[in-house]
Amino acid sequence: MKYRLITIEGNIGAGKTTLSTLLAKQLNARLVLEEFSDNPFLPKFYADPDRYGFPLELFFMAERFKQLSAMLEPDMFHQTTVSDYLFIKCLLFAKVTLADQEYQLYKRLFDIIHQQLVFPDILIYLQAPVAKLQQNIQKRNRSYEQAIPDSYLQSIQQSYLSYIQQRKGITLMVDASNADFLEDARHLQVILDALDKDYSEGVHRLNLP
Repeated sequence: MKYRLITIEGNIGAGKTTLSTLLAKQLNARLVLEEFSDNPFLPKFYADPDRYGFPLELFFMAERFKQLSAMLEPDMFHQTTVSDYLFIKCLLFAKVTLADQEYQLYKRLFDIIHQQLVFPDILIYLQAPVAKLQQNIQKRNRSYEQAIPDSYLQSIQQSYLSYIQQRKGITLMVDASNADFLEDARHLQVILDALDKDYSEGVHRLNLP
C-alpha cells in the first residue's frame, strides 16, 4: 500500500464510516472511527444549537484529539491506518456552529493542539448533494438527526469545499451522488484502484460507475 494513513471525509450522511470500515477490512488496516455517539451534547445541540454549540464542539475536539493522538503510537499488527475523519473538521464545524467570539476562542485552543497530530498521506472526500445526504440520514434513523435542516448541511458542505481548495496534500474528490459502497462492489473497487496510484499534490476527481 502506497499510503500509510488514509482519511475519509465528507458531510453528515456522506458514507464516511461505511467506506472506512470496508477499506480497512480490504487493506487489513487499523480502523479509527469517530466516537460521536458518546457526546452528551449532541441531542441537545440539535434541539437548541445556540445554547449547546460551544460545549458540543469542545467535547468533540477533546475526544478527537485523544483518539488521534493514539495513532502516534506504532501498531505492530497493521502497516496502514484508515480514519473516518480529519481533525480539521473541528474547525470546519465550529465555523458554522459558533458565534464569532466563541469561534475565535475555540480556534485559539484548536491551533495549540492541531500541530501535535499526524497528517494523512491521502484524503478521500465524499461529495454528495444535500438530497442524498438527507436520504442517508433518514435511512440510518438516528433520532437526533432527523430534523437537520438542509441549510445546515449546505453550510457544512461549503466549509469543507473551501478548506479543500486551499489544502496542501493529496485529495481524491469522489462524486458520491449515487454511491453505495455496501451493495455495489464496483464502487469500492474504484477507491481501491485509486489507492494503488501515485498523485501530485492537489485535488483529483473520481467518478463512480
